[in-house]
Amino acid sequence: MLEILQKWYERYLFEEESVLLLVLILLSLVLLATIGDILAPLLASIVLAYLVQGVVNLLCRLGLPPWLGFFIAFTAFMGAFFAVLLGLLPLVWRQSIGLITEIPRMIDQGRDLLEVLPGRYPDVFSQTQIDQLLAGVQGEIAGLGQKVVTVTLARIPGFMTLLVYVVLVPIIVFFLLKDRTQITRWVTSFLPERRPLLSRIWAEMNVQFSNYARGKMVEIIIVGAASYVSFTGLGLRYAALLGLLVGLSVIIPYIGAFLITVPVAAVALFQWGLTPEFYWVLAVYLVIQILDGNVLVPLLFSEAVNLHPVAIIVAVLFFGGIWGLWGVFFAIPLATLIKAVINAWPKRETVTATQSLSDSAE
Repeated sequence: MLEILQKWYERYLFEEESVLLLVLILLSLVLLATIGDILAPLLASIVLAYLVQGVVNLLCRLGLPPWLGFFIAFTAFMGAFFAVLLGLLPLVWRQSIGLITEIPRMIDQGRDLLEVLPGRYPDVFSQTQIDQLLAGVQGEIAGLGQKVVTVTLARIPGFMTLLVYVVLVPIIVFFLLKDRTQITRWVTSFLPERRPLLSRIWAEMNVQFSNYARGKMVEIIIVGAASYVSFTGLGLRYAALLGLLVGLSVIIPYIGAFLITVPVAAVALFQWGLTPEFYWVLAVYLVIQILDGNVLVPLLFSEAVNLHPVAIIVAVLFFGGIWGLWGVFFAIPLATLIKAVINAWPKRETVTATQSLSDSAE
């Protein structure tokens, strides 16, 4: 066993930079798994600063001076930040409360629908099965009020923390943009002067992460806005809440669209029943998903690394399990990072062969 470990060490960790990279990866995983929640505002600020910096670079390429590009981009960011905070979130909150208050009525409608099934389909549904199902639902509803109160009281510290984040995030984003050069110089001062492996991985990840983060934000905005406008035009209730859920569902590839279909279909069913309006909502929702998967995603992520669907699902499950929503959002970039590290990691035989070719050429 020791001999196997020694051969593995000599093959993959024979360079100082390889050991450093392994230490950085392990340290990052430990930090994310242990204090990821504490670092959430900093990580969120880094992502937002990265997105805003892309706008600054675009404005500079159009001929604007850096200070003016920074001013325009940061002003637009603050406007969008407070528009979401003071406009969208209160609307979604009101619609969420309205939906919760209507759950008992929806349950009554569902009970009436279920009680008809034994008469129409006696070979499939029995009255005993329906009674047992209704009894279970009633038992869950009986404890729902107490659970809501308990969760609300337990979340009060979380609400206070969220208020602190609302103040901290714009400040951190401002200084990350303003002092980007100094911060980058300070971080790289802890790394070796010669770091070809880290530079190669960073160059690949910089392109992939920028494409993914900016593309994903654009996809969320377009899909969410299209869903909200469509649901509002069709007269569907809770259009803002459902539109936001549909937009956020693109964060979880493959799984998100399937999960959000349930609330969209449920709200339409309880609002109209099995009428043409219900089928119109499902048809429009299906068209949005088709356009997102076949037009929008290829257009926004044309330069993204091609990952197998199984690899994406495994990454979502793994990183989502150790880091919650942030892990789900960054599952694809983190999977891409792992792929880049595996491809770029030096192996002794590869380095030896490269050196032999160099010596022969000389």
